[in-house]
Amino acid sequence: MPATQSVQVFGKKKLATAVAFAKQGRGLIKVNGQPIENIEPESLRLKAFEPVLILGQDKFSNLDIRVRVKGGGITSQIYAIRAAIAKSVVAYHAKYVDESSKNELKNALLAYDRNLLVSDPRRCEPKKYGGPSARSRYQKSYR
Repeated sequence: MPATQSVQVFGKKKLATAVAFAKQGRGLIKVNGQPIENIEPESLRLKAFEPVLILGQDKFSNLDIRVRVKGGGITSQIYAIRAAIAKSVVAYHAKYVDESSKNELKNALLAYDRNLLVSDPRRCEPKKYGGPSARSRYQKSYR
């Protein structure tokens, strides 16, 4: 029996990390064991769907993607999920399909939003002494 064709890719946003496991299948996308249609909040559900909507349903019809996500807040997790899904499709096509289709997918995703494939380097700045936060200082009094 041949080994299943699969790739494992991660997407990050702030402190949220999503690990996507893509393998041959019948078009299922699950996030933490739940279908992607059940993502809460509803207002950000479309963000998680973006890679599917950009590339078209046909690219996902023979792929099963399972995503595990943890850390960060709700919005960060959804951005990490969409990055992981986009990267997993590109990685799967690079490894098991062909180079030209990979480049086609990559260019389509990059033309829409660079953060789908390239992670955002911004992080939270640590607090320093002499003030309540990273940059602001306590008020100064002269008398």
